[in-house]
Amino acid sequence: MPAPSPHHRIGDAARLSGVSAANIRYYDKEGLLPAPARGDNQYRLYTDDEVHRLRFIRLCRAMDMSLDEVRSLLALDVRSPEADHAACATLDEHLSHVRTRLEELRVLEAELLSLRGRCNGEGAHCRVIEALHERADAQPAPAPGPASRRHV
Repeated sequence: MPAPSPHHRIGDAARLSGVSAANIRYYDKEGLLPAPARGDNQYRLYTDDEVHRLRFIRLCRAMDMSLDEVRSLLALDVRSPEADHAACATLDEHLSHVRTRLEELRVLEAELLSLRGRCNGEGAHCRVIEALHERADAQPAPAPGPASRRHV
């Protein structure tokens, strides 16, 4: 069976996949798409399979998956019995990241509610800005070395 011929220019691929042209170029650069096919005019052309792949990437990114997680899932051969287990392992790892982030967001919510409590709408002066400055002064200096990276 011959490979599907590429026929979608980037604007069409963006429209059909829901992924912006800028993100398509980025995913291309990151190796999430196969080597580019080009028309006579050197424009990148996308097959229906690549448009599907872009939709898959968009879906995974909407679930807050990192590019490495997406890359892992894309590398799996769906015909392989081991693929399901590998996909589950990737999802379990991602769930762990999501649960960690949820806890971080709960702590953030409590901090924001505490700050918001400084300004109850009574009186002439709100204390939110003062509280932010107090917290900024109380922050320890960052440790030397590479900054911590978030999951996504």
